[in-house]
Parts: sequence; structure tokens; C-alpha cells
Amino acid sequence: MRCKTKYPGVVYRMAKRIGGNGEERVYYVRFKRDGNVIEAKAGRQYADDMSPAKAAHIRGEFIEGKRETPQEIRRKKAEKIWTIDALREAYFAGKPDGKSKYVDINRYDNYLKPTLAKKKPEDIKPLDVERIRRKSCKGKSLQTIKHVLTLLKRIVNYGVKQNLCKGISFHIELPKLDNKVTEDLTPDQLKSLLKVLHTHKNKDVANILRLALLTGMRRGEIFKLTWDDLDFHNKMIHIRNPKGGQSAKIPMNPEAERLLSSIKKHLGSPYVFPAKDGRHRVSIARAANDIRTKAGLPKAFRMCHGLRHTYASMLASSGQVDMFVLQKLLTHKSPQMTQRYAHLRDEALRNGANVAGNIIGGIKTKRKKIASMKP
Repeated sequence: MRCKTKYPGVVYRMAKRIGGNGEERVYYVRFKRDGNVIEAKAGRQYADDMSPAKAAHIRGEFIEGKRETPQEIRRKKAEKIWTIDALREAYFAGKPDGKSKYVDINRYDNYLKPTLAKKKPEDIKPLDVERIRRKSCKGKSLQTIKHVLTLLKRIVNYGVKQNLCKGISFHIELPKLDNKVTEDLTPDQLKSLLKVLHTHKNKDVANILRLALLTGMRRGEIFKLTWDDLDFHNKMIHIRNPKGGQSAKIPMNPEAERLLSSIKKHLGSPYVFPAKDGRHRVSIARAANDIRTKAGLPKAFRMCHGLRHTYASMLASSGQVDMFVLQKLLTHKSPQMTQRYAHLRDEALRNGANVAGNIIGGIKTKRKKIASMKP
């Protein structure tokens, strides 16, 4: 049942409150267009902070043609031809600005647009995907091809979820990669890196790399780290939404505690390592590459990712950390992800076992010598 308000054309009904107990008003506006009476929802009393006055203002916008009714929006969506190009525009419009967004935009423009821009998802054929692999991505790595095809799937999936289009009629096979490459540093390389980190002019980036080496945290986790995530009393670091898993806590070892305690807070920013404007940091590539060069590390060594591997390798090869503990420290979702370091643990255990063998072997040799010396 609709109830009138003191504003012309503004009515409401009572409905169960969203996000709370009791009821709330749901406001609607009525107006004429092309001789027909149209009713459109203006919003909820609490959920949308709607009032009769606000609803009256919305009604005026409908009458003046400044606002489209939900019915008109749905009709336009149904009438629009949702090509890959149109879906691309809608997909990226809803994404926050940042490095990953612009990287994906460049991938679309360079590799997908030449072949698929004017096609609807349901019209895409396996041959189109093959053209992307062999022509648009000619000479590119399997990793790049995988990123490009994954982007295509994300754009189309967005359209399907929004009821804008049908999906692709076949399954797109992604390149299979060997992601089990374990980057590591020799003791000399590690010594050289630590020396450069101590003297490098960019102290923030140097500290980010130190923390990656001391904790095994991912680059994104360090960028998102806030002062509220640091529990100096209990010596814990709270990692929010780690890759592929739930929020977790890892111990703050004494070296990490000293490092984090030495960092001065950026006024007005919650982040431990903010960008210059105090907002969320998105990249350290320039300074990190400079540090890598000055330390004489291989060009292929990925700084944050490689230091995470170095951290894991050091713990595994020590023989003092089992795979379950290492999995928790690395916040891996499954034990299979940690198995790449198992051979280092096994090698350390073999070395330990060999010590016992050498001792027993030495005792036997001494006994033989003593026996041979008897008259």
C-alpha cells in the first residue's frame, strides 16, 4: 500500500529495514511522460538515506529528463549491442585507478582490440583466439599470453554476470606455465644486497626490501601494511587478505621489530610505507631495479618476489623449520604451494644424517687402526 507525503507525486510504502531491525520507508515518485503515468523507486529511508524532500528533487530530475528511470536503463541495456569493446568500457569503468588497471588497458589495446573489438562474445570463434595467440601475441612469453586471455575471460564474465550478453561458446585453454621456479641468492649476493640496502638513498624502498627478506611477505601485503596491523606487544604482524587466502598473522621476529620500530610515521597516512602523497603505494620498480643493479644481482631476479623465495629457502635449508610451519609463515593456501622448498629441507636432513654416519665411520676407522697396532 502506498502512502502519500506532503510532496506532490511522492509516496512511500513500509518494508523490512535492510541492515537493521524494524521497518523503513521505501519512497517512490510518480510523474507523467508521453501521456503515461510512471512510477519509479527513489530509495530507502535508512539504506539510501532517502527523505520525502530528496525524493521530490529526484522526481524533478525525472520530469526534466536529467535522470533515467530503472525501466529506461534496462531497456537501453537490452537495446545496446554489447561488443567486446563496449564490455571493455563498462568493465574498466568500475575498476579503481591503479597500475594493474592501466596494465590491463594496455593489454586490451595491444592484443585483444585488433581482433575482437567489434565482435559480441557469442560470435567469438576458436580461430579468433588462435589469431590472438599466433599474431597479436607473436613473440610474447607464455605468461603474457596467459594474462591476455585471462583478461578476455574476465571482461566477458563481467558482461554475463551483468546480464549484458551471452558468454563465449567454448572453453579457452590457457597456456600451462612452470611456476615452480625458486629464486634464491648466494651468500655473496645476499651480502652485497644488504650492503646496498644499508647505503641506498631511497630508505623507504630499502626498508620494504628488508622487510620482504625478514618476513617473506608479498609486495602487495607490504604495500597494504598499516600501523594498526602491527602488534608490537604480542610481536605479531596482521596480514589482511593475503593472496588466495584469509587474513592471517605472522610472528614479528626481533630484526623485523627493530626495522619497523625505526620507521617514522607519515603524517596523515595509515600506511607504514605510503606513497609520497600518503596514499597506498603501487610500485617500487625504479628504486628496486637500481638496488638490484648496484648489488650486482641477476637482471631476471624479481626483487620482492625473489626475496620472499630467499626467505623461504633459508628457512627450509636450515633443517629447523618443517613444511607445515613454513606454509603458515608464507600464508600459503595449500601445502602443495610450499612443496617447492621440500628438497631444501630434505637436503638439510640428509646432511644432518650424514654427520651421524661420519661419526660412526670415524669410530670404526680408529678401532681398526688400534687393532692393527696390537702385537
